Amino acid sequence: MSDWNDHEPIYLQLKNLVLRQIVRGVLPEGEAVPSVRQVAAQERINPITVSKAYQMLVDAELLEKRRGLGMFVCPGAQQLALDQERERFITEQWPEVLITINALGLDPATLLASVSGDPS
Repeated sequence: MSDWNDHEPIYLQLKNLVLRQIVRGVLPEGEAVPSVRQVAAQERINPITVSKAYQMLVDAELLEKRRGLGMFVCPGAQQLALDQERERFITEQWPEVLITINALGLDPATLLASVSGDPS
């Protein structure tokens, strides 16, 4: 599933991984997510770590607990997750990107043209 990095707690990395899977539709709305035990065994991490990540997703209204059945992706979760990821990009990642652009003296128009394939 994932290679964990040392820069962020594993539960946050797992939460963000599941969130991205919801955004991409890998985990569709209404579908069960792997159990805490399954993820803990597969990833060789503590079940409490998995539970903490899942609880954060429940708190964010992306997952819901169904008594006796497990955890499921909530209806409307894909759009909500997309909104959350956009906000996180704008507030956390974009400022770092801007710092790098400015530090390297890059022209935003040239950057955009290089991404779109426009040679101007």
